[in-house]
Amino acid sequence: MEKLALWRWPPLELLTMANLITQAHQETFKIPSVPSSVTSDQNGHAELAAEVAACKRIQNIEAKLAPLKEQLQHHPLYTIIDNIDELRYFMTNHIFAVWDFMSLLKALQQSLTCITVPWHAQGSRIARRLVNEIVLGEESDELGGQFISHCEFYQESMAAAGADDSALRAFADELVRLGDCSQKNLEASFKKANVPEPAARFVTRTFEFLRSQKTHVIASAFTFGREDLIPIMFQSFLDEMNKEAKGALDLFVLYLERHIEVDGDDHGPMSCKMVMELCGEDDQKWMDAEEAAFSALQARVQLWDGIYENVKKGKTKV
Repeated sequence: MEKLALWRWPPLELLTMANLITQAHQETFKIPSVPSSVTSDQNGHAELAAEVAACKRIQNIEAKLAPLKEQLQHHPLYTIIDNIDELRYFMTNHIFAVWDFMSLLKALQQSLTCITVPWHAQGSRIARRLVNEIVLGEESDELGGQFISHCEFYQESMAAAGADDSALRAFADELVRLGDCSQKNLEASFKKANVPEPAARFVTRTFEFLRSQKTHVIASAFTFGREDLIPIMFQSFLDEMNKEAKGALDLFVLYLERHIEVDGDDHGPMSCKMVMELCGEDDQKWMDAEEAAFSALQARVQLWDGIYENVKKGKTKV
């Protein structure tokens, strides 16, 4: 029988939530090294030792992702965008990453919780709680006294900035009409909606994770691949551009601030904990999770690469 107390984090002297929260604008989960004094035969702390061992696994994944995160943090995309039209093109691509983030999340909710009638207990109690809490914040966040999903919030920021989200809406509508998310239907929907190539490649990789039907793989892609490492210099640039645009970017700036706040303080640590719970002590699952994490973050770098190349060539018409 699974113990309810297991969902809680280990004591602060072993693993603090603060060590999972990133430093300013760098969403990197930092897990402290495992104290040598913690072993499974001390004071009956086998479960605690297992959790700390899982933290080491997360730390190893983070170490292997560090070069990719460095690429994202210093990507030339941030310096090549120098006017609002180029920023709008960035947004028309980036919205697809925001949208398919929700698809990963809902796949996790379907796998880890009961969404059918009659209700029955399904999945790990810990993972169930974590995914439902993340869904609440991502799908029904409270902003300004109103409730809104982060994807809808991004779309509203696009409208305020004069960016076009019609490609995303047409793509999603067509995919729903076709009835499933096979690669054939994805490609047909990309074509019909005239989805920008960088975004299409990114979404294709995401749906490969989804079609794997491996919950731990999806959770890892969700946790480690959704990094929007926005450097401070780019945020300063946005602030200046927003002044020139007379506040047209207010919502976009607010979206980025909210995204950093929620991911760093809440959803980042929770999704990290979910990967630990799903992989447990299974070496193969941890290998799968590491591979998925690297592939997902690599796809993010490639998305930035594709947007950069098109901006560089002046191909910013959607």
